[in-house]
Amino acid sequence: MSDLGRRTLLRGMGVAGLGLLGGRLLGACATSDRSPITSGPVGVRLWTHDPGYVTTFQTAIADPALMGDSGFEFRLDITNVAPTDLITRMMAQAIADGNTPDLAGLVIDQFARVMGSSIAENLFVDLTDTVAPLGDELLKLAPYTVEGKPYSLDADNSITVLYYRQDLFAEHGVPEEVATWEELAEHGERLARDHEISLGMVSTGDNLAVSNSFFQFFLQRGGQVFDAAGELRLDSVEAVEVLEFMATGVRTGFLLGLPDPYSSACAAALKSGRLAATAMPNWYNAYGLQANVPDQQGRWRMRTLPPFAGGGHIASTLGGTGFTVLKDQAGTAAALDLLSRVFLTREGQLLRYRSGGFLPTLRSLYRDPELVEERDEYLGDQRVFDVYAPAAEDLPLFHQAPSMQILTDVLGGPVLDALRGRTSPAAAIDAGITAYRQQVKR
Repeated sequence: MSDLGRRTLLRGMGVAGLGLLGGRLLGACATSDRSPITSGPVGVRLWTHDPGYVTTFQTAIADPALMGDSGFEFRLDITNVAPTDLITRMMAQAIADGNTPDLAGLVIDQFARVMGSSIAENLFVDLTDTVAPLGDELLKLAPYTVEGKPYSLDADNSITVLYYRQDLFAEHGVPEEVATWEELAEHGERLARDHEISLGMVSTGDNLAVSNSFFQFFLQRGGQVFDAAGELRLDSVEAVEVLEFMATGVRTGFLLGLPDPYSSACAAALKSGRLAATAMPNWYNAYGLQANVPDQQGRWRMRTLPPFAGGGHIASTLGGTGFTVLKDQAGTAAALDLLSRVFLTREGQLLRYRSGGFLPTLRSLYRDPELVEERDEYLGDQRVFDVYAPAAEDLPLFHQAPSMQILTDVLGGPVLDALRGRTSPAAAIDAGITAYRQQVKR
């Protein structure tokens, strides 16, 4: 599609999707210089919500071993944007032919907003040829794939593991190698009854947090929210079974209902020992545990998730940020070169882990000599890749659809009703599916 045709299409989408903001910018639009820069000094415009990614890219461009044979001399022009605002501002600037980023980090639940109406196709570089040489080495493309074409590379595998207080498990006779969730629940019920200690949490906050809490268990059980074609796959035995497990856990006290994993209530539960275990992704170690209970260093450990008795995986996934390159910009070639070096090479992935703690997304890195001996001081010097490696091999696929945000909005209420005992799990799943189909007409 020509640039003029693409811009015309974006204008149409902008009027529908951005309302008055898009309209104001359309009136002021002017054509910018997009003559491609193919070598030499280049300022890559990077938009992101997380300072950790800024540090990573800044470290990368200063690393001669990683950048030495590039034809570009990189400089970063950083814009910090809240996750929910980034796509809105990016599309508005694209419509106005204004100052779009060359490289942007899109939080996974926001990426669904560009999956429909050919937005991804018209704004982003199709990464099919870029990732093709890697085959199945790249682990996490599914959430950022639209009609079979990948448009973003995730910065982290976001592997969900079970964090647990080793000292409290030993004190109260909970085996660290408990075989199933159901077995852990038996211990959890006992601890909740006798000591007011829970061994997991579920979200009772906003619809997104509630739905994500459910999806994390559902994916581990072997369910799929959407399939690769974008069809809803929530109508399943596994969905009802998982919600029943969560509701029973809240009722017995095995699972603690909290607004979200970062709330003050959660911090208080961690500090008091009221919460002695939780299933959360790898990044919760730094952003949840170490941030809230640094004094508990050495008491926590992690393991792969105990499987459900009915089957599924030993890991799950929650969250992520995909980096995408804007097409037909002056800095497009440079941004793609930078992204490829930092995200698709062994050296780049090691740098990302060292600078920001981002888990590799290349399969072979989980057996890399530089990582397998990695120990985590907060987790009692535990060899963390002894856990991450088998978890990465059994990570469930997570597919999105353009209507993902509609689903999280309409599902959160019924799931919360089931957790509160106001409806049955089967009725809650059915209510969520019915509301979704009414809104998306499919």
